Amino acid sequence: MKNLVIVESPSKSKTIEKYLGEDFHVVSSKGHIRDLATTGKGGLGIDVDHDFEPTYKISTDKKAVVKELKELAKKSEQVYLASDPDREGEAIAWHLANVLELDMDQDNRIIFHEITKNAVTDAFQHPRKIDQNLVKSQEARRMLDRIIGFKLSKLLQSKIKSKSAGRVQSVALRLIVERENEIRAFKSEEYWTLAANITKDGKMFAASLNKVDGKKAELKNQEQVDAIINRCQDDFTVAKIEKKVRKKEAKMPFITSTLQQEASTKLGFGAKKTMQIAQKLYEGIALKGGSPEGLISYMRTDSTRLSDIFVKDAEDYIEQTYGKEYKGKAKQKNSENAQDAHEAIRPTNILNTPESVKEYLTNDQYKLYKLIYARTLASLMAPSKSDVVNAQIVCNGCEFSANGSILTFDGYLKVYSAYESVKDEMLPALNEAEILKEVELEGKQHFTEPPLRYSEARLIKDLEEKGIGRPSTYAIIIDTLQARGYVSLERASEGSKTKVFFPTEQGELTDTKLQEFFSGIINVSYTADMEHHLDEIAAGKRDNIEEVRTFYHEFEPLLENAYENMEKKELERTGEMCPECGSELVYRVGRYGKFISCINFPTCRYTKGEEDDENPTDEVCPKCGGKLVTKKGRFGSFLACANYPECKYIKSNKPKEEPVPTGEMCPECGHELVQRKSRFGTTFIGCSNYPKCRYIKKEPKKTKEKDETEEKKTTAKKTTKAKTTKAKTTKKTTTKKVVKKKSEAEKEA
Repeated sequence: MKNLVIVESPSKSKTIEKYLGEDFHVVSSKGHIRDLATTGKGGLGIDVDHDFEPTYKISTDKKAVVKELKELAKKSEQVYLASDPDREGEAIAWHLANVLELDMDQDNRIIFHEITKNAVTDAFQHPRKIDQNLVKSQEARRMLDRIIGFKLSKLLQSKIKSKSAGRVQSVALRLIVERENEIRAFKSEEYWTLAANITKDGKMFAASLNKVDGKKAELKNQEQVDAIINRCQDDFTVAKIEKKVRKKEAKMPFITSTLQQEASTKLGFGAKKTMQIAQKLYEGIALKGGSPEGLISYMRTDSTRLSDIFVKDAEDYIEQTYGKEYKGKAKQKNSENAQDAHEAIRPTNILNTPESVKEYLTNDQYKLYKLIYARTLASLMAPSKSDVVNAQIVCNGCEFSANGSILTFDGYLKVYSAYESVKDEMLPALNEAEILKEVELEGKQHFTEPPLRYSEARLIKDLEEKGIGRPSTYAIIIDTLQARGYVSLERASEGSKTKVFFPTEQGELTDTKLQEFFSGIINVSYTADMEHHLDEIAAGKRDNIEEVRTFYHEFEPLLENAYENMEKKELERTGEMCPECGSELVYRVGRYGKFISCINFPTCRYTKGEEDDENPTDEVCPKCGGKLVTKKGRFGSFLACANYPECKYIKSNKPKEEPVPTGEMCPECGHELVQRKSRFGTTFIGCSNYPKCRYIKKEPKKTKEKDETEEKKTTAKKTTKAKTTKAKTTKKTTTKKVVKKKSEAEKEA
């Protein structure tokens, strides 16, 4: 009888099984196996009248998985729970232990932060019990999210047609809308700067006006600038020269939020894409010899700590590769609520340099791994050094300042210069009391600018600094805001590479109503305090049920007031009448976008698509040379020839989705397999070398049990054929009626 090990992800189960050997069988739960039910009061799955007792239900798509796990558990000598090393992973282990009826007092919880042989085998030498405090913290988080998500979303759907609200999601929306309001209210003000362009020994350098008569220079108009220029017609004198060595330390190794920020600014990756690629690097890449190996440590972390073993290996590598003078010291600076059992995101093996593994990675995987590797190595290297010179130059009580520097030792920049550059600007040789003759004064007009809109990186940074949510959830929050139609991510300006968030009309309406009725709980400080309370539950310092109860009794009166006093958003009229019942037609928003229906729905079910004008484009039809126009169809907008129906050329207008690497290799041509979307929206796995290679991975074959079921069905069909034609006709008619009734019931629901 083998030992059973249950992990979350199927992609790492084979790798771990290979590390553990023949006595272990490693399988996957494929994430969560159960969640709060949707039964009980308000469909919360929480008995609010009896000490907030949660009710859990096995997810429909996990019933087969659970059945298989139960059968394997019964046959195994020992069951180990090796879900991810975070609070959510702890909760998954707890749910598995409950469903599989495992002993909660048994040391069967396995934790490892990287998928390498040493880390995995060492983890099995130190199993522990499931941490009930971590479980309670995650359970409280889930219950709070369910209460807010269900109740608040239902309110917004009924009142203003918004799709959802959330504990953290709505606060993130608040920040984006607040920033937009700041930009609208911003009034630009004029200000000026004055520079002295000085030439010495044939080299020009600039000195900026800092002080006038010992006070900070503030120039608000051209008249003030002209007055200073008239005042500075005498000689310019070097009053003081300061020389010093400036050291610049490398930044800390990555945590989840800083990785998302840096990947956004340096690589142009969205938070969701960054986490998908990092997940694959963590779970394992097939390197030389075909054996998968995890290239980075666990990517959901808020700790900057590096293990002593890794630090020692990295220091040896730095000394051997770059020299002893490049060795620095390990630095650590965690936030108060950091889970310090974790490590920072780092390479699992310092000898796996980006160039040595490049051939086994996709282009995006290589870019992200190279960034992680460089940041980790740089954090352990010596600071860079620069010789800095500051010269104070005066004329009639006006003080100008000029700065110059030159890099004398690159230090950590030896490996991080691709992401952080230093510009050398040396001043010519100057002496104190020296008179400077060649001086030209230049005033420049400026206008104050409004605060920048949030990019993904800026929003993530702000959320983290304010203590809102968890870094591991930021990608999901950003994705949800866009999916709900509350914000759009667009280029900041024409020609700009940076994309920023703009709140939509519906997003602003949602935020306005939430602030009108729920400002006491949908705000930065309340959400940050709740996050702190959840951390205290995880540390065993606070009761999870009491936290949920306190919130619920504070939230319910606000909800009742909103139901009573929030104005209902009226449906927009089209001005047309329904051809079936004569009532007004209105605009609605459905699964496929905006459409027109009868105001008496569901009594009258008349609908029609919104008739959009054809919008001409600059593109030319490749078939007939006519103009292409934008039209709207059931699945969104598309391009069609203006000469329709004579020419029936059409072209998709949807932005092309980048295929997601799977890490598997094509059995036909050896290229990587990627996940794509078909024209109908379904996902499938195919070769990245398409169309040269048209390999598509088929769905897994049915199990023996399913095959036997299919065989029984076939036998039953053969038996039915022996019946009379009249009987067959009756059966078919009955079946059609049942299906029709079911369809109508589904529509009602």
